[in-house]
Amino acid sequence: MSEWPKGVANPAIRALQAAGYTQLKQLENVDLSTLAHLHGMGPKALAAIEAALKEGREARE
Repeated sequence: MSEWPKGVANPAIRALQAAGYTQLKQLENVDLSTLAHLHGMGPKALAAIEAALKEGREARE
């Protein structure tokens, strides 16, 4: 997956990219509390990322 899920706004995308994350799949083993500390990452973006990761895990099962 190279696109960020709906609900992840541009400030959050920039924060992720600045931290070296360019794809959603890179976040599979990253604790969400780590992402929450990124400047620009809000609760809506975290919820969207969490839901997308959960969906991805369920699709692989």
